[in-house]
Amino acid sequence: MIVPPIALAAVVGGAGLHAAWNVGIRGGPNRRASTALLALASGLIGAVALPFLPAPAAAAWPHLAGTALLHILYFYLVAEAYSLGAVSLTYPVMRGVAPALTATIATLGFGEHLGIGGWGGLFLISFGVALQAQRYGKPGETRALLFALANSIVIALYTVNDGLGVRLSHSPIAYALWTFVLPAIPASLVLLRGRISLLFTGDTVRSLLRRGVGGALCSIVSYSLALWAMTRAPIGAIAALRETAMLFGVLFAWWFLAERPGGRRLAALALIALGAVILDLG
Repeated sequence: MIVPPIALAAVVGGAGLHAAWNVGIRGGPNRRASTALLALASGLIGAVALPFLPAPAAAAWPHLAGTALLHILYFYLVAEAYSLGAVSLTYPVMRGVAPALTATIATLGFGEHLGIGGWGGLFLISFGVALQAQRYGKPGETRALLFALANSIVIALYTVNDGLGVRLSHSPIAYALWTFVLPAIPASLVLLRGRISLLFTGDTVRSLLRRGVGGALCSIVSYSLALWAMTRAPIGAIAALRETAMLFGVLFAWWFLAERPGGRRLAALALIALGAVILDLG
């Protein structure tokens, strides 16, 4: 699976942005409110930009409806995972399992080729996740991992769905923006349980702008780059390369959140990352 250099640069750059907004959510005082704020800001930014872009083709709208439902669940699971577990624990699982599932779905369901090396990558990812899932003795970590694993399934489903939808849209940027606009309000209502005041609890206006608008821009640009890259390279390959985000995530969490993962967790991360690379090459 050959990925053009420009697509490679787009995906890796987007991966760093993706890791940045995840670390931002974990670092906030209320992870559910932080996630809701990011979803709302992303939807608002998308809504402002969409009138200047050509609308996606009619064939893409069933995929957009599906991704809206999946992204509501995605945002909920992100908030729950970060409410219970560290970035270095949950983020590699969410991002590492997803390409394995995505590549499997793309191979079995849509005829994209996955060679022996690719299946070897899947094995390494699975082994790394099993190592990551061993108990560490901290309250909530088992539940955090379960939320992370559930979200990896959601990520795989919307990645394949959007990979197909964006190819039908004839307007990849507009398609990407609609994936943020459609779930913004319902996802926020689910996360806040109808209590809009939670958005402002313990936050200054500056903090709200930094975490909401800054995180939203990172999220939109990251996913837009990934979807654009899917129009230039196989879905499975792009999904695997996007998981370099887990390396950025652990590094950013180390710098900004003072997370210090132990040797076992770092070994698990290395296995997951190596598996993703082999999956791409396979």
